[in-house]
Amino acid sequence: MPPLLLPSSAAAFKTRSAPNIVLSTKVDPWLTQTLKRINRIKRPLNSVPQHFRCLTETLSSPSAIWTLCSLMLPKAPESELRKDDNPLVEALFNYQILTIEAYIVHVDMVSQNEVAFKLTPESIESLVEYHKDIHSVDTAAATWNWSEKEVQLKKLQEDFVQAANRFVYRTNAMALEGLEEDGAGELLCGRSEEVRSAIMGLFLPLLPPPPRIVDVVRPTPLLPSSTGAENWWQPTMSHSQQTSMDPWRIVPSSPNTTSSADSTSSMWASMGMNEMQLPSPSSSFSEPYTTECDSPPQFYSAPMTTAAYSSPMCMAPIPQLPLPSMLLQQQCSASMGFGGFDWGRYQDLSMSFAM
Repeated sequence: MPPLLLPSSAAAFKTRSAPNIVLSTKVDPWLTQTLKRINRIKRPLNSVPQHFRCLTETLSSPSAIWTLCSLMLPKAPESELRKDDNPLVEALFNYQILTIEAYIVHVDMVSQNEVAFKLTPESIESLVEYHKDIHSVDTAAATWNWSEKEVQLKKLQEDFVQAANRFVYRTNAMALEGLEEDGAGELLCGRSEEVRSAIMGLFLPLLPPPPRIVDVVRPTPLLPSSTGAENWWQPTMSHSQQTSMDPWRIVPSSPNTTSSADSTSSMWASMGMNEMQLPSPSSSFSEPYTTECDSPPQFYSAPMTTAAYSSPMCMAPIPQLPLPSMLLQQQCSASMGFGGFDWGRYQDLSMSFAM
C-alpha cells in the first residue's frame, strides 16, 4: 500500500492555504456535472486543466466551508445540570448543538481516490473549550483523588488540543458530490456518523494509576529439624505397639505390698472368666506341685516396648505378676500346677484377694 501523504497545510497548527488537487488524465463524468451545477458563471470544462482550475478556485474560496456533523453536548458539568420531569425541558436548558466545520486540504483522484478535510479554527476552539470546562470536570469527578491527579488532568487537556489540531477526516472522493455554491458543502451517504464517532473518540477519560502491588512478606518456613525441639527424643509408636500395652493386662508381681494388693484385688474381682489370659490345660494330668522345683518358676511379663517411654510423665517400673497359683503356696494342691488350673477354686481365690 503506498504511503498516505498529505500537504503541509494539513499539519497541526498550520494556517489554511490552497488545497492540493491531483486529477487523473480522464475526468469522471460525475465531477464534471458537479462543477457545472455549482458555477454561476458558465465556463468551459472540456479538459483536465479546466477542471483543475475550476476546482482549485472553488475550494480555495474563504466561504468553502463544509459541515461535517453536529454534536449535541451538555452546556455545563453534570452536577450543574437542571433536573426536570419533562425531558424536553432538560434538553432545552442543558444541551447545546455544536456544528463541526472543516475545509478541504487534499483531493487525490489518482492513487487513493480520496478527499481530506481539516477542522476550522473555530471548531477546534469550541471543542477545546468544551473539553476543558465540561468534560474535564465530569471525568475528574468520576475518579478518586491521588497525588498527581491535577497533573494528569492538565496533560489530558494538552493531549486533546494536539489531537484536535491534528484531526483530519479522509473519505472517498465521491464526497465531492455534496459540493454547493461558493465551495461549501456537507457530507452525504451517512459519512457524518463517521465523523461524529471519530471526534467523540478524542474525548478520553481520566485514568487513575493502577493500584500498587504490595509484596506480601511470607514467613520463612522452619526446617523439619527445628520444629518441636522439645519432643525430638520421643520415638514414634505404631498402632500395634500402643494396643499391646493395655493397662488391665499388666498385673503386679507381689501381693504383699499395700498399693498393689488393693488394686490387684479389685481387678481380679471384676474380671470374668472370658477375661482371664491363662493357657488352656493341655491334659487332665499334671505333676504335683512341690516347693523344691528343678526349674525356676515361670512368670507372665509385659513385653518391653518403646511405648513405656512415650509418656512425658515419670512412671515407676511395674513389677511382674506371677500366676494366681503362685500367690498362695499353702493352698496349692496337685491340681494347681502350671500345666492346669482348678476351676472349682476360682471363687475361693477371688474371695481371698478381695479381703
